[in-house]
Amino acid sequence: MTRFLATCALCLALPFGAIADDHDEDDDNGFGLAGLLSGANKEDLPPVTLSAGMPLSDAGWLLKSGTYYEFEIEADGSQELALTGAEFFRAIWVDEIVIEGLEIRPLGLDSVEFDEAGTMEIGFVAIKPGSYHLKVPGSTGETQRMEIIIE
Repeated sequence: MTRFLATCALCLALPFGAIADDHDEDDDNGFGLAGLLSGANKEDLPPVTLSAGMPLSDAGWLLKSGTYYEFEIEADGSQELALTGAEFFRAIWVDEIVIEGLEIRPLGLDSVEFDEAGTMEIGFVAIKPGSYHLKVPGSTGETQRMEIIIE
């Protein structure tokens, strides 16, 4: 009888051994409790400039899938200008757009337009690897187009 009770107790205790926390500090991914949105996974990108006849940026972006990025779009008001990139905006998850302290959390984005001078900040997570671009619609110059690669 004692042997039977000991066997039952052992059978009941076995599943709890699998639940035990085997967290190893060396296996930590560094994200913290906020996961992908934590500060350890965030990078700031150079700003995009919207100005008549000026290049959008000095260079394209090389992004890593799963990383959180923030960048600013700065318009000087020299002309009413837009920035399109539907394919790029569908390859990322837009966390928020901030305009003069107003936070917008969109479900999707196709383009943005500035009728006057201002700054917009966009925070996003790169998701789908591939080659994309942002450009001023209707323009044909290479300086009015910015190449983006997500690895």
